[in-house]
Amino acid sequence: MRNDYVLNAAKVIDDPYILVNVVSRRVKQLRHGHRPLIESLEKLSFEDTALREIAERKITYTVATAEELLEASPVRTRATTMRTTPTRESALRAHEKTAGASAPA
Repeated sequence: MRNDYVLNAAKVIDDPYILVNVVSRRVKQLRHGHRPLIESLEKLSFEDTALREIAERKITYTVATAEELLEASPVRTRATTMRTTPTRESALRAHEKTAGASAPA
């Protein structure tokens, strides 16, 4: 991971524990075939891609409340559940790019 990407992402998500969890979740998504929400001229690792997406505010996160955790699964004992989601604007842009690329010329 590039240090400048880590520092820029840390400006957006200041809690290092949450940052690690968000990056980890996004890396898993990228490894399973999800498309990056950013463009890069260079080949980036999944970790660097996730960090840049966070720094450019393409990814947000929510921390579940205690009530949501109890409602979702009473057996769970974890205090938080992370959900990373692309912002609506970045998802629409990604969809437009793929739709434009697959349209016949």
